Amino acid sequence: MQELAPASKNETWKFAILAGIFLGLATLVKIVIAFFAGAAAIALVLYTLKKDFWKSKQVWTMAALMIVPALIFYILLNQSRSTEYFFAWTVTLINLITSTDFYSKWLAFIGSLFGLTVIFLSLAGALLAPARLRWLLISLWVGYLLYGLTLPFQMYTHSYYHIQLIPIVALGLAAALNPLFERVAVQGPVGRVGFILLIIAVIGYQSWVARSVLVAEDFHHEPAFWQSVGDAIPADAEVIGLTQDYGFRLMLWGWRKVSLWPLSTGLSEARGGGQDANDFAALTEGKDYFLVTAFGQLEKQPELKIILEQYPIAAEGDGYVIYDLQNNDRRLHHHPFIQSSRLS
Repeated sequence: MQELAPASKNETWKFAILAGIFLGLATLVKIVIAFFAGAAAIALVLYTLKKDFWKSKQVWTMAALMIVPALIFYILLNQSRSTEYFFAWTVTLINLITSTDFYSKWLAFIGSLFGLTVIFLSLAGALLAPARLRWLLISLWVGYLLYGLTLPFQMYTHSYYHIQLIPIVALGLAAALNPLFERVAVQGPVGRVGFILLIIAVIGYQSWVARSVLVAEDFHHEPAFWQSVGDAIPADAEVIGLTQDYGFRLMLWGWRKVSLWPLSTGLSEARGGGQDANDFAALTEGKDYFLVTAFGQLEKQPELKIILEQYPIAAEGDGYVIYDLQNNDRRLHHHPFIQSSRLS
C-alpha cells in the first residue's frame, strides 16, 4: 500500500491538471461555460473534500487553470469588447428578470425545445440520482439558472443558447429512467424486444417530425433572389438597408454589403423602445440608396415608410425596393420627421 501511495498521488495531480486545462479551454472559448463548469467544479470539490477543500493544492491549481486564461483574454486583452457586451446584453436588459412574464416565456420556450414533460422528468431524475451525480446535476441546473438570469433576453428568443441544457437533461433522464431500464433488463426476450421497438418508434416519430419541419420550407429561390438584388445595386454605391439576417444573405449571394437600418424587434423594445424615424437624416448621411427587403419590418415602422415614400424608386423587383436618396423630392425638406431630425 505504501508503494502505491506515490502513484495514487501522482494520479490525483494528473487528473486535477487535466480537468483544469479542459475546463479552462472551455471557458476561454465560450465565457458563459463558466456558469456550468464553475458550478459543477465547486459542487464536486465540496462533495469530495467537504470543508477541507481549501487545504488541497490540486483544487487551487485546477481553479487557476480554469480562471486565469479567460481572465487574461476577456478582462485584460479585450476589456472594451467584454464591457460592451456585458452592458448591452446584461445591464440594459436586467430589468426583464423582475417580471413574472420573463419566467413564463423562458419555461414555455424550453418546453417548445425539449417538451415540459422531459424537462420535469429530468429535474426529478436529478433529485433521485445517487448522491455524487445528484449534486453534480443540481449544480449544473443552478449554473443554467444563473446563466439565464445573466442573459435574460436570449432565454426566450434564441434556441441555440440552450444547447448546454442537452447533456444536463440527458443525465437527469438517465437517472429518472434507470429503474425502468433495470426492470426491462430482467424481462423475457419478448418484453425486451417490445421495449426496444417502442424506443425505435418514438425516436422515429420525432425524427420524422423534425424532418417535416425542415422540408416544409423551400430556400431554393434564395440565391437567385439575392443575386438579383445585388445586381440592382451599383458596386460603388453606399447603401443602407432594412434587410434580413444582418445583410448576410445579400453579402453571400449578391456580393454587396450594406449598412443596417435598425430593426423594430422585441430586443429594441426591451432596451427602451423601437427605432425612431427621427434618426433618418443621421443614419442615411452619405448614403446613396435605401434598400428594403424586410417589408414586415417596414410596416412596423410607419414613420420610416412615410419618409421613404417621398423618395424616387431607383429599382424594384419581386421582394425588394431600392430608394434613391440622392434625388429626393423637395417635399422632404418640409417633412416633419426630417425637419425634427435636422433640428435635433
